[in-house]
Amino acid sequence: MPTKTDLETLANHMVAQQGTTRHIIAIAGPPGAGKSTLSDALRDRINLAKPQSCEVLPMDGYHFDDIYLEQKGWRARKGAPHTFDVAGFGAILGRLRTNTDPEIVVPVFDRTLEIARAGARAIHRDVRTVIIEGNYLLLTSPPWAELRACFDTTVMLTVPVQILEMRLIERWAGFGFSKTDAAAKIAQNDMLNIKEVMENSNAADFSISCAG
Repeated sequence: MPTKTDLETLANHMVAQQGTTRHIIAIAGPPGAGKSTLSDALRDRINLAKPQSCEVLPMDGYHFDDIYLEQKGWRARKGAPHTFDVAGFGAILGRLRTNTDPEIVVPVFDRTLEIARAGARAIHRDVRTVIIEGNYLLLTSPPWAELRACFDTTVMLTVPVQILEMRLIERWAGFGFSKTDAAAKIAQNDMLNIKEVMENSNAADFSISCAG
């Protein structure tokens, strides 16, 4: 069973884990759980204690582009497990693990444009803690399951489904969707992805409840 924790306790734990080798923490959870918000807050707290020692790599930077998704007939399911470049993501995780490059430049997903921006963030060799955040980091199915060996610490965010749905409706409404269209989009895609994460993820080392 995961150990229940909170942001401050986790930050203190991660600072204590820092040493001469890099520590990689995975923060997983369903769509709308608040992974990006938590990851950025965790990074800021770690950097407050140990300046410039922590950075975040979002999984979303490895979304396949819409052009490729259209070619594969996957556009309507963008954000599902099979719509990510898992092999490319895994290769970057391997480089982060070996940490032999002066810096590793990674893509970051731009939600306003719905595209991944290549080369948007640099992770330098002296960064001791790297936070990886994404929906599917703990999935039991291949190829996602193969990533588990890259993580030193794992965290799962737990949020009631009703709150996830409310957050996602607000998210899509912010992109110009009506509440009716947003609800339809969530039912046809997001809820399937939420179910996948909740039912088919390995147990994490820690869990954080994000119920509000």
